[in-house]
Amino acid sequence: MARTPAPADPADPAAARALRVLLIDDGAHRINLIRDELTEQGHVVVGVVDSAVTIHDTVLRLQPDVVIVDAESPSRDTLEHLATVSGSCPRPVVVFSEDASETPMRQALQAGVSAYVIAGLQPQRLAPVLRVAIARFEQERALREQLGEAQMQLSERKLVERAKGLLMQEVGLTEEQAHRHLRKMAMDRGQRLGQVAERIVAARDLLQPPG
Repeated sequence: MARTPAPADPADPAAARALRVLLIDDGAHRINLIRDELTEQGHVVVGVVDSAVTIHDTVLRLQPDVVIVDAESPSRDTLEHLATVSGSCPRPVVVFSEDASETPMRQALQAGVSAYVIAGLQPQRLAPVLRVAIARFEQERALREQLGEAQMQLSERKLVERAKGLLMQEVGLTEEQAHRHLRKMAMDRGQRLGQVAERIVAARDLLQPPG
């Protein structure tokens, strides 16, 4: 008799809504077990992939919320294509593996895998593993966004300092006057300070004689 799915916890991001899941059969051939458990939990299996070369295109086409790989040991081809996915359209990836050695685990994490589960696929573990994978993926995405923002701010600060220097050198403004001038230009144009500074620096570079 089919097991009745447990009520969804509203605070659980993996249970608050039905997840669209893409399954990848990488040699363990337990996909039917995973698919049945996901269905009982109220999730939707959007597709099953058994060829590594189609992973990236299938993710782009089906846009799953989560990717699950079932493997005896994740193959090199699978990990390479997962790394491509991580670079172009990142999403949580779970690998169930029977290989407890360190190398494939490290390679999987380097490929962008969010959770690597060893030693047996037990249906009752699927829900907590999905929660962990989604939480880790969201945390890492937030960290990447923070890093990108910090790098952009640093780049803009360097541009602003260079633009101020050009205004001081070419127009004879003081540092304070140059900064006020940049701020006024940014406000008048509805742009960030760094964007205005970038245009000034670019214009100055265009006027430089070829070396």
